[in-house]
Amino acid sequence: METQNYANHQRFVPAFHAILFGIIVLTLIGSLVNLYNSIGDHQRLYSASLIVAIMIALLILFFFCRIFALKAQDRAIRAEENLRHYVLTGKLLDPRLTVKQIVGLRFAPDEEFVALAQRAAEENLPPDQIKRAIKNWRADTYRV
Repeated sequence: METQNYANHQRFVPAFHAILFGIIVLTLIGSLVNLYNSIGDHQRLYSASLIVAIMIALLILFFFCRIFALKAQDRAIRAEENLRHYVLTGKLLDPRLTVKQIVGLRFAPDEEFVALAQRAAEENLPPDQIKRAIKNWRADTYRV
């Protein structure tokens, strides 16, 4: 695996992000076409509307699966980085830091972490700017 850095740190899983999402969207479109063609045919209308409802539910499920997993990881990262900051400084992270900022800080090595965390809190740096400020990237290959 190539060395992780700012340019390649985001995870893209083709089977999930492209193929599965594409299949769901195309099936939703097909089910909407089927529903439209079923208007006036009461025998098909009920099943066509159920298929549309199922596809909408599947699309919502697709997004919630991703959101819930990321939320759980963000909580774990917040705890890990808070512990790392405590080990390095004897103090917890600044409470002004948001979870997104802390998630961005996880890529900073110990040598840069404390100063960058302080700067992020004082200047209210956005997560992207925090990641761009890191000189020696610390890879996080466990993020889903």
